[in-house]
Amino acid sequence: MSNARRGLLAAGLAVAVVGSTGTAWTLNASADETTVAEAPAIVVAPESAPASAVTTEATEATPVPPRLLPWGTRPERLTRARAGASSAAVAAAGADAAPADTSGSMTPTPEYAPKGGRANGRFLKSMRTTIVPPAPPTVGTAAAAVDRVVNFHYAVGAQIGETDGTWANLTVEKPRLGEGDYHTLAEIAVQSPDTQQTVEVGWTVDRSVNGDDDPHLFVFYWRDGKRTCYNACGFTQYSKTVKPGDTLPVGTSKRFGIQHAGNAWWIAYDSEWIGYFPDSNWEGRYTKGGVIQWFGEVASPSLTPCTQMGNGKPAATGTAARIGSISMTNGPLVSFDVDPRPKYKVDLQNPLPPVFPDKPDDPTWSPWTGLKVGDLGTTFRYGGPVYPLKDPKDPNSEPIVKC
Repeated sequence: MSNARRGLLAAGLAVAVVGSTGTAWTLNASADETTVAEAPAIVVAPESAPASAVTTEATEATPVPPRLLPWGTRPERLTRARAGASSAAVAAAGADAAPADTSGSMTPTPEYAPKGGRANGRFLKSMRTTIVPPAPPTVGTAAAAVDRVVNFHYAVGAQIGETDGTWANLTVEKPRLGEGDYHTLAEIAVQSPDTQQTVEVGWTVDRSVNGDDDPHLFVFYWRDGKRTCYNACGFTQYSKTVKPGDTLPVGTSKRFGIQHAGNAWWIAYDSEWIGYFPDSNWEGRYTKGGVIQWFGEVASPSLTPCTQMGNGKPAATGTAARIGSISMTNGPLVSFDVDPRPKYKVDLQNPLPPVFPDKPDDPTWSPWTGLKVGDLGTTFRYGGPVYPLKDPKDPNSEPIVKC
């Protein structure tokens, strides 16, 4: 985040509380979701080839990226819109990204904020934090910092199998982030077999991290089941064009990839290697993936948030957000099931506050939806929230939560 935006960020992360499991999906933006904005001229990156930054340990050889990107094409320079452009303006310019500020720096900034995911074999259900999400730009200022619970909501696909990485096409969306909520994002993740070590890349709408309501590129890594920070912790910048934190074009479909090569986990976006997490982050203990995930995530103090996941449309809608062309790098054939989380117990007499099921065979509902589509089984749509009706027998009944 730029210095001008840094005042939006409160301090500190607290101890995580782990919860239940989760599983899979894909995304696709529709043109009517993109707001018309000014169309800045595209700025082409310098002709000079990207130079690797100094690695975290002097004894470790400087990582060299693979000759081909995970999807098999040679890297090409990404195009940039003017610094500070909105996501709609980046899309209108036909650019791949835009610097989020006008500093000109290509050094990612570390940002500390809540992050969900899978650790210790389970998806994190909640955590505690003293960070307060900034209010939307048109609303006002954030409340004072207090210790609070953050609940994580997912539409996730997961697969077990040894692999060097994964990639997928993610539609870049601009979901509505409710006041008081933390983030809504889409990502791919590669983990060690015990889910203790993780590398992630995707896009996120997060006022605490980015200072606005636009989608931004993010990277993240976990070490021994513990969170680090967004965009900079343990990460070495490689691209001279785009860095984590940059604004992405809404309403487009972009490729995101993670691949282990040599002595690093490399991050790819669209047509470039962006940077890498060196093996030294884990003392060389994490060089193969064992659990692979593709998912959407909402972080909110509420168990029934109105923040949108994807573009907010239900998965059954053809224009819902999607993650598609999911592929493995030197891994098994893709095979996953769609599994939105959390799931709440059906209780028609007392639907709120929602409660978790007592028994495995309890009927359940979830505000998040997912639907596998396509003949190859490598794409799925996802979205929400969609809340059940107060009277399930009356289609004109209002939902139990009205957003």
